Amino acid sequence: MAGKLDDDDLADNHEINVTPFIDVMLVLLIIFMVAAPLSTVDVPVDLPVASAKPKQRPQKPLFLTVKSDLTLAFGNDTVMRGELAGTLDGVTGSDRQQRIFLRADKTVPYGELMVVMNLLRAAGYLKVALVGLEDAPLANPAVPGQQSPAPSGTGPGTSP
Repeated sequence: MAGKLDDDDLADNHEINVTPFIDVMLVLLIIFMVAAPLSTVDVPVDLPVASAKPKQRPQKPLFLTVKSDLTLAFGNDTVMRGELAGTLDGVTGSDRQQRIFLRADKTVPYGELMVVMNLLRAAGYLKVALVGLEDAPLANPAVPGQQSPAPSGTGPGTSP
C-alpha cells in the first residue's frame, strides 16, 4: 500500500518496496547462470596418460613422425609437408584404407599436430592412429601432470 488512512490524514509509509529489487536480482541470477558455464572454456587442460592395451601391430606399419623442430619424417626419411600426399601414395600404392601411425614429440604444440592430421585428411588418409609410449610410468597419481618429488637431499639448490 502506498499510504495509510489514519484519522482522515494521509500518513507517509516508510516501508521499502522490495519488489523491483527482487526482480533485478532474479534477472542477474539468470544472466550469471547462463554466463558461468561459458567462462570455463579457457581452462588449461593437462591430459592424462592413456592406459589402453596396445593393439597388435601390422606386419609393416607406416609411421609418420612430427619431430620437435616440426619437421615430418616418414619412417626414417624426412618429408616436406607439400610432398606428404605424394610420398604416402607412393608407399601405400594409393591405398587410402591403410592405417597411418602418427607419433609426435612431447614438445610439439597441439595445433601443429592438428595441422599434420589435416594434411593426412586432405590427402585422403582417414585411418590415423596416435602412437604413445607403452607402459609409461605414472608420474604422481595424487596430482595429475606432476612429476614425483625428488628424493630428499637431491634436487635444485641442494649440494651433496
